[in-house]
Amino acid sequence: MTSRRIGILVSLLAVCLLSLGSALAADKVKGKGVITLCLGDTLTVETDEGTTSVTVTPDTKVQHPVGLGARKKQVGREVLIPGLKLKFEGTGDQNQVTAETITFDQDDLSIAKVIQAGLNPTAQQQARNIQIYEANREATNAAIAANKQELEANKQRIAANEQGIQEVAQATQKRFSELTEWVPKAEAVVHFEVGDSTLSAERKQEITAFAQQALKYKGYVIEVKGFADSTGSLVDNQQLSKERAQAVVAYLLQECQVPVKNIVAPGAMSETHPAASNETAYGRAENRRVSLRVLVNKGVAGEGGN
Repeated sequence: MTSRRIGILVSLLAVCLLSLGSALAADKVKGKGVITLCLGDTLTVETDEGTTSVTVTPDTKVQHPVGLGARKKQVGREVLIPGLKLKFEGTGDQNQVTAETITFDQDDLSIAKVIQAGLNPTAQQQARNIQIYEANREATNAAIAANKQELEANKQRIAANEQGIQEVAQATQKRFSELTEWVPKAEAVVHFEVGDSTLSAERKQEITAFAQQALKYKGYVIEVKGFADSTGSLVDNQQLSKERAQAVVAYLLQECQVPVKNIVAPGAMSETHPAASNETAYGRAENRRVSLRVLVNKGVAGEGGN
């Protein structure tokens, strides 16, 4: 073998070793948690260690176990919805991972779909009224700079559109008003930071304590409603209140072992029914919330039992 051929072989071997070293340099990461937000190719996953951003690529395998063996079936990425409990493996670190495989159970997907179905019963009607309201609110802001008379006219228009928004909120509220045959036994409020729907460790402890109290009763249901303050647009606030209610319901189902049948389909109430004035920082903080109530059937409560 000539010196030239030996040199070429040595160069090729060096390139292979460098490629192998680069592949080994990427850290392998495993984790598990619950999807709290889906945005394009990125999933926000709440784990025991905190929040992890999981990137899904065309090469990511999304799969679930089949039967009693180790066989797994690959499915489309459309199943990756908020509320789904999953395991992921990939490269990166605890804060950001590019997923190679994502594995979930069919039962957990069913629970996530229940959550989604409960949060969206009036979404189309809400969206139509929000568009009308936003259009008139912008018209009002322009009229304020004009004159007092025009401002008063626009105030009347806003009042009419606010009535429309209230009617949509009442449609959502109607799902809960049918609980007249139930007696409230316990209440709790979970608060959130500005623009956030993530549950902190402290909030998780509060929900766990509330769930443990609910599980002591017979014939109970848990009523869940999500709210936002008036900061931002109604479209954003509707989505944010939905994500907050969704996060609490997912935690009740998956971590507190509350059966699906014992949770009233959660309500996304947007900025309606404020608990305090939105004119102060304190009031807005009080309005960024999810309210929880334990309701017990009057027949059971009347028997004097738990």
